[in-house]
Amino acid sequence: MGSKWRNWAGPAAPLALVLLAATGCTSTPESRREPTGAPSMSGAPSTSVARVCAKPAAGPAKAPAGAVTVDPEVVGDLAEKTESNPPNTTFWLRPGTHRLKPERYAQVMPKKGNRYLGGPGAVLDGRKTNNYAFSGTAPDVTIRYLTVQGFVAPHDEGVVNHDMADGWVIEHAKIQYNSGAGLMAGARQEVRANCLRDNGQYGMNAYKTGDSIRGLVVEGNEIVGNNTDDWERRRPGCGCTGGIKFWAVNGADVRGNWVHDNRGAGLWADNNNNDFRIENNVLEANDGAALMYETSYNAVIRNNTIRRNNWVEGRQNADRGDSFPYATIYVSESGGEPRIPARTDKIEIYRNVLEDNWSGITLWENADRFCNSPANTSTGYCTLLVKDTDRCARPAITSAPLYADCRWKTKRVDIHGNRFELDTSVVKCTAACGRMAVLSNYGTYPDWSPYKGRRVAEAITHKQHNRWRDNVYRGPWSFIAGDQSRTLDFGQWQDTPYRQDAGSALSPRDGG
Repeated sequence: MGSKWRNWAGPAAPLALVLLAATGCTSTPESRREPTGAPSMSGAPSTSVARVCAKPAAGPAKAPAGAVTVDPEVVGDLAEKTESNPPNTTFWLRPGTHRLKPERYAQVMPKKGNRYLGGPGAVLDGRKTNNYAFSGTAPDVTIRYLTVQGFVAPHDEGVVNHDMADGWVIEHAKIQYNSGAGLMAGARQEVRANCLRDNGQYGMNAYKTGDSIRGLVVEGNEIVGNNTDDWERRRPGCGCTGGIKFWAVNGADVRGNWVHDNRGAGLWADNNNNDFRIENNVLEANDGAALMYETSYNAVIRNNTIRRNNWVEGRQNADRGDSFPYATIYVSESGGEPRIPARTDKIEIYRNVLEDNWSGITLWENADRFCNSPANTSTGYCTLLVKDTDRCARPAITSAPLYADCRWKTKRVDIHGNRFELDTSVVKCTAACGRMAVLSNYGTYPDWSPYKGRRVAEAITHKQHNRWRDNVYRGPWSFIAGDQSRTLDFGQWQDTPYRQDAGSALSPRDGG
């Protein structure tokens, strides 16, 4: 699923969160930095984050009234007692390591309304034998205070809620050291105060087969070290890695999470997502972009602290001479669309602090990517405005409404009130870093495309209401407009014909 970066041509309930003040923490593994204080600014993001991997909340020390007790000494006890008890049963897992039977498909199959509570130190271990921990389509299942580890889900599949059932609540869990994704997602799923750590592909894969996911909450989690299997190396260009991947999610609140040290992107919303609020997160030290919002609609991205991201992938691309402005917030073929119901009709990016990332924000639109084009790497999908992909063909695509509606457009993006800090001595970059960009490629493909030439580049740059304003910059920033060849200084960026960053200010930074 998905695609990465440019996509040039061709497929290539209230909760007491575990929060810790971000300053003065002692580091865990050296490569995983504890959060430090953000630069000060009016309305700046909080510097407290969900530090739940090191200090997880403990579950109940004894079985709640009416709960069925699960014995770690009995192999397969959890799955068998789940099968033999009715829906809406509460299960309490005694402290210790619980095991399923040593078969690939020996997973627990919850019934509607079941609740699974781990006692202090309770672990469900797949021992690199079982594919899945919890699966099936029963709704409204709750999992709390349980460590789930050592499962071997295949690529693009997940360990917890494998079958994407609706209404699950996963809280105070540690889901770690699994292959594939730590968990999948269904509608109305709540994922709160969990440690999603060191899973082979994703911490969570928010994807539901054949459907969209409505009403997803991701709050107060620590999402760290995922994609340990390095899938981009194994399948170059797969676009299938990172902390969390969102696919066709309609309505998501992603708030108060600490997303750090993931191999690849931190958060990646890819393909027909809509109505996201991404706020009050700390996104840092991810190998790729902190946040990618791709072929999607209508989002508010605010009050986040975003630092030291994309050092690995940015440097790799610069070292091979790639001049594309690889960004920390990457908006690709995504924009505000009033015709699609949401809490906003724009993509609004404001009151964020971005400090010492490889680059800043890139707004990109691939001229060759649209419904029914071979260059659409989201194969078989069309925009939310056109249900039948086959309609996007000549002659109908050459005129309204399909000429506009067959494209995912980067439009109505409002970037304001942010602070962008860059110290090149910290990032250790001398070229291809510290850039803001709004651009497209020259349209060439396929031969029947109505978007050839500079049409899309002119539209994204001048006609689609993409605007920077009232931002603060410190450091040696440069700006790209139209296409990769056009690099501007701050004055040129503000002047005609671009007229970007009205009311903004740029100043040098000591050491920058």
